[in-house]
Amino acid sequence: MARFDIDKATVRNRLELRREPYWGAPVERGLFVGFRKLEHGGNWIARFRTEDGKQVYNSLGPVSAENDYEAAKREARRWRKGVEVGVKPSGVDTVSDACVEYLAALRREKREATAQDAAQRINRTILNDPLGRIKLSQLRERHIEAWRERLESGTFEPMPVKGARAVRPLSPAVFKRTLTVVKAALNHAVRKRHVAPERAFEWQGIRADRDADGRRELYLDKTQRRALMAATEGGLRDVVECIALTGCRPGDPAVALVKDYDGRTASMTFTTKDHRRTIPVSPACKALLDRLSAGKHQDAHLFLQDGGEPWTSRAWFDAVRAAVRKAGLPQETVLYNLRHSWITDAIVAGMDLLTVAKLVGTSLAMIEKHYGHLVHGTARDKLKTMEFL
Repeated sequence: MARFDIDKATVRNRLELRREPYWGAPVERGLFVGFRKLEHGGNWIARFRTEDGKQVYNSLGPVSAENDYEAAKREARRWRKGVEVGVKPSGVDTVSDACVEYLAALRREKREATAQDAAQRINRTILNDPLGRIKLSQLRERHIEAWRERLESGTFEPMPVKGARAVRPLSPAVFKRTLTVVKAALNHAVRKRHVAPERAFEWQGIRADRDADGRRELYLDKTQRRALMAATEGGLRDVVECIALTGCRPGDPAVALVKDYDGRTASMTFTTKDHRRTIPVSPACKALLDRLSAGKHQDAHLFLQDGGEPWTSRAWFDAVRAAVRKAGLPQETVLYNLRHSWITDAIVAGMDLLTVAKLVGTSLAMIEKHYGHLVHGTARDKLKTMEFL
């Protein structure tokens, strides 16, 4: 087979258009880089002969100043390593493909709550973003950093959704959770041999801000919580009341079914991040759940929108913002602040941290990290009135 000096632009420019690549000298034993001449420019192609004698091919992308012959050879070597460890063509080629495959895997594992949360983040930040179109084999740390800049500056373009709110910059905490989802999808692609393991170092070094999960500082006192409830109505009021009375996550009522509530024992089972927890509820919460469950089928959703549809965060966002304005609360108020306020009140009232953690469905370590200062403050106040000698 003829060899061409395709490393030289002058040679490439004189070549005739054809689909069959012009092949250069061997990069290493069995591995070649070729140039496919197109009407406008051209593409680099890699060819490798496997141990069983089969020829395999891979597109390395268009020729450019950044993707020159030396860069193509480096990419060909990376691809060859992936072939040797079992990476095979599977239709999962891009970052978007990897994310979609990851969501499917979560649902196959019956991890529906995690899949729903991950899908919202992926739909918002990946599927319509340039990062989603990048091939896994060509993904670089700089691509992820550029994506991060778009998210934190609010210049990304989410998937168009009817009734979606305007694009806003992602907070450090939201970016951290989104990055966790995307990394999980990319790591899943590695485990499934859609991309070579060595590619993982491109995203392993990306870290969220150290203080991304700082304390939830916005506390709503009882008067403010009542004002928020008074500013809502119908199905949204039921969700607000549930969070305020139990300290659950806003997403917990959205997926709760009638069969999750046991009126006989006054207990409620919430499913958060695929972990089920059954907690006792207060008389006030029992009255709410008794009303909502009355006359409904056991498999029906307990909390519904006024139109009878199950709740999603997108469905309540605008209504919550309107209620916050009507109640005269700080503009940054969100439903999660009700959870924070419940946890704060429980700890200040003397409930031990382990019990609080179990009731709200989080780890003791997370409670200590975000609310440990309250324990110290309460202890100091008690010490002022106690005598030990």
